[in-house]
Amino acid sequence: MSIVLLTEEVEKNIREEGEKSFPFECCGFLFGNENSGREIHFAKPVLNSKEGDQRRRFEISPLEYMRAEKFALENNWDLLGVYHSHPNHPAIASEHDLKVAMPYFSYVIVSVLEGKSKEILSWKLKDDKREFIQEKIGTKY
Repeated sequence: MSIVLLTEEVEKNIREEGEKSFPFECCGFLFGNENSGREIHFAKPVLNSKEGDQRRRFEISPLEYMRAEKFALENNWDLLGVYHSHPNHPAIASEHDLKVAMPYFSYVIVSVLEGKSKEILSWKLKDDKREFIQEKIGTKY
């Protein structure tokens, strides 16, 4: 099982963003480096640009992806993934998440129940791109 290491600050920021956005899904990018595991040093929130019901879906614009790549280069980091929230749902990757997922990325999902963040899990596409595998989350201080 691969491991994703979050700093306390990154985890705190993801949880706070999920709570602040409730009842809508929040989203953002994960930046860091690949060492003995995936080390996430920074979580950058972005606008959920999904038209329609943002309670059940998120979308990140292509322009935001370009900005994220530039931000990673400027900070000597890698763009390692995306985070988002699941308002009043478990932190389990959905069929929709699977359809829009990109190889290589980690997908950190925080469950936000009635405005309070709960479980936080990470997912990555399997090589066959047909399903996710869960990644272990650790804390890096």
